[in-house]
Amino acid sequence: MKDMLDEIGATRRAVTTGTLPAGEAHVVALTREYPAAPADVWDAITTPERIARWFLPVSGDLRLHGTYQLEGNAGGQIRVCEPPRRLRVTWVLGEPGPEDDSRVEVRLDPTPTGGTLLHLEHVAVVPPAFWDQYGPGAVGVGWDLGLLGLAAHLAGTDPGDPAALEADPAMHEVMRTSARAWGAAHVASGAEPAAAQASAAATTAFYVPSDGA
Repeated sequence: MKDMLDEIGATRRAVTTGTLPAGEAHVVALTREYPAAPADVWDAITTPERIARWFLPVSGDLRLHGTYQLEGNAGGQIRVCEPPRRLRVTWVLGEPGPEDDSRVEVRLDPTPTGGTLLHLEHVAVVPPAFWDQYGPGAVGVGWDLGLLGLAAHLAGTDPGDPAALEADPAMHEVMRTSARAWGAAHVASGAEPAAAQASAAATTAFYVPSDGA
């Protein structure tokens, strides 16, 4: 478990605001370094066979201006694809909303040691009541888990069966740690500490079963 908690600690988080065609938006950003070269990281995040090994099976017309669908999760359109540096997609869960009301962008920068600095931004127009209840952790914890899976994949380790991981007490602690980290990032962005802590607690309750406490 220590390795997984170290991985959570290796990510830098930021919470800001932005604007999309659909209106004012919240921005949840993650930055972390991988020892793998940018070409390898790019291949891992854009090749269907590899995406399925660390994230979810993906289908669709996987090209610029094409569409994608993650199994049981989000889908959308591929808006920017600049190998091996930049990928931007719309991110639609359930029924589509207004144009571009949620999007995800990943940027890869080479490091002096031959590794990769990955930047991920999820920009979304979020209903105020939902944001007030869960804050940035609602999507932030999910992205933390995704980057955890990517780290394992790039290291040549099988992340494991998702259903088994959901029931693993060690993974519950990872999700609690992630939720707390997003609460801290929320406070750093200017949120009132008590409100941010309450949102982090609500996020934890969403991700971690009560009997896993």
